[in-house]
Parts: sequence; C-alpha cells; structure tokens
Amino acid sequence: MIPADWIEHRRSSDREIVGYVAPTGDLVVAMSLLGTPLGEPGDWHDAEECLDQIGLSQLAEPWWLSHDGGPDQKVAIVEVDREHVVVANADFALVIGVPRDIGDRQQIAVPTDRLRPA
Repeated sequence: MIPADWIEHRRSSDREIVGYVAPTGDLVVAMSLLGTPLGEPGDWHDAEECLDQIGLSQLAEPWWLSHDGGPDQKVAIVEVDREHVVVANADFALVIGVPRDIGDRQQIAVPTDRLRPA
C-alpha cells in the first residue's frame, strides 16, 4: 500500500491522479503510481513539475515483471490504485489500445520493485 504520508498529485486539466509527492527529510520526491521514484529529492515545485511532465504516459508502455526463480514476463498495466497494480501478458493485453478481458491478470501490491520499463 502507498504510504499514508504520500500526497496525491492530480493533473490540473482533469484532476486525474498521476503520482505522489513523498516527503524525504526536508525535501520531497516525485513518486509514480507504482511507488517508484521519478527523480531526485528536491522542492515541492520540482516534484509537481516532474509528475506533470511524466503523467500517466509511462503506464502505457510495456513493462517487465520479475518472478522469483523464473524468467521475466513482458506485461501491460491494466489498472492501478493505492494498494495494487493489475498487469496482464503484454502480447495479449491490448488490442488497439483497449484492454481485453483476458484471464491471465496478476495483482501485485504497490509500491513494488518487481516491475521495470521494458
């Protein structure tokens, strides 16, 4: 689960949550919806600017999901909230940008270090 002291950052145009601003000492850091840092610690303005620039775009890209002792799997992010990210096999997850209803979805707690951009 995303820590309670992380503050949601919403895109000004439509109020969509695009990430979090997380305190780190006297500074803050921009965090993705997956709970991973998007930059170095800095001031509040820098964190918000980073989140506004990256937005949700990184979620549209394919990702690698690591498995204990097994090969990594190429996945697409289907859904994300403060507690979980849902992924599906990238080869079957999207058809013309629309998620398909397929049975191989996996739910992973966030923040997670099991996902990395493909």
